[in-house]
Amino acid sequence: MNRWLWLAGAIVVEVAATLALRAAVEQAAWYLPVVVGYVASFLLLAGTLRRGMAIGVAYGIWGASGVMLTAVAAAFLFGEALTPLMGLGFAVIVAGVLLVEFGAHRAERLVAGPGEGR
Repeated sequence: MNRWLWLAGAIVVEVAATLALRAAVEQAAWYLPVVVGYVASFLLLAGTLRRGMAIGVAYGIWGASGVMLTAVAAAFLFGEALTPLMGLGFAVIVAGVLLVEFGAHRAERLVAGPGEGR
């Protein structure tokens, strides 16, 4: 479970850094949180990997969650568009990440062999 907390931290920090990047367009002072946030996010993502999560799963969840959370937060914070078509895109992203997650678990079982790792 610890690796999931590291991944959640990486996602939250990356989203915050991306939102700060949007704010930096108007005020240059926001570039410092952008840089600090992205560095922290990559360090947290690396911590997730050190704790045993497969990179395809971790990066898929990190990237997909970041896209969705950033779009939703930008709609509220900056008045950017959030349309039903974007909602459909979010559903497709979630489906893709779930397929990668399930595929990774299946691959782990196949590599472990019969009766191992179950």
